[in-house]
Amino acid sequence: MTTTAAGTRTEAATSRGPGAWGLGLHQGALEITQFFRQRDQVVFTFAFPVVFLFLFASIFRNDVHDAGITTAQLYVPAMMASGIMSTSFQSLGISIAVERDEKVLRRLRGTPMPPAAYFLGKIWLVLFTGLLETAILLLVGSTVYDVPLPSEASRWFDFAWIFVLGLTGCALLGIAISSVPRSARSASSVVVLPFLVLQFISGVYIPVDTIPDWMLNVGALFPLKWLCQGLRGVFLPDSARVLEQAGSWEFGRIALVLAAWCVGGLALCLLTFRWKDRRKE
Repeated sequence: MTTTAAGTRTEAATSRGPGAWGLGLHQGALEITQFFRQRDQVVFTFAFPVVFLFLFASIFRNDVHDAGITTAQLYVPAMMASGIMSTSFQSLGISIAVERDEKVLRRLRGTPMPPAAYFLGKIWLVLFTGLLETAILLLVGSTVYDVPLPSEASRWFDFAWIFVLGLTGCALLGIAISSVPRSARSASSVVVLPFLVLQFISGVYIPVDTIPDWMLNVGALFPLKWLCQGLRGVFLPDSARVLEQAGSWEFGRIALVLAAWCVGGLALCLLTFRWKDRRKE
């Protein structure tokens, strides 16, 4: 009996099983399932930016800027940006460091699963949680604080690329910083501290027009400042541009900086990521 070349290729493909993409989808489903099984983590992840939005919006509810918007409205896109970075940078930075310390990564490295499938699973988790948290904050912002939803398709297109580039850059930065903690115990401190500082100098907790220029210049080196600015440009009226450091939304510069962080973050991951604990290498 003769076997055709096409049949041989089909049998070989079948014997190899699913590829990295299919395994990544399966891994992503597992990551999402495990995430929602940890109820305290779910509550903290989605409630944290909403609670802070209520706190700051309540404290500054009567403040009205010359741009014709309230400080409460200014906080909505800022908290959205913070939530995106929280579900990507902070979440991945801590969880991967813990998995490395508990030898989960070492065991995965010893299985036939390609490394790309592991990272694809993390990306699906980050994308799902990031979208859900953004939707929650949009709902709260539009119904409670009268933040208008864009009516132009171009504004939603801007939101889409800002969200994707911002989430990707922050996620890659989170993967890179996961190699810095020496143990699972120190992971939270190592990851949360820089994230907290960035929130203060990037226009999350403090309105951008009250932050000293030198602090904004430091914040401009990282993606959170541009993520905040881009989301303000999408969900606030054009009159609010006067509150920005440059007096405009600078969508072109936002795209360049966030894209640069995607490329730079990938390079950092390739150079620094480790499957084993440094203490055991």
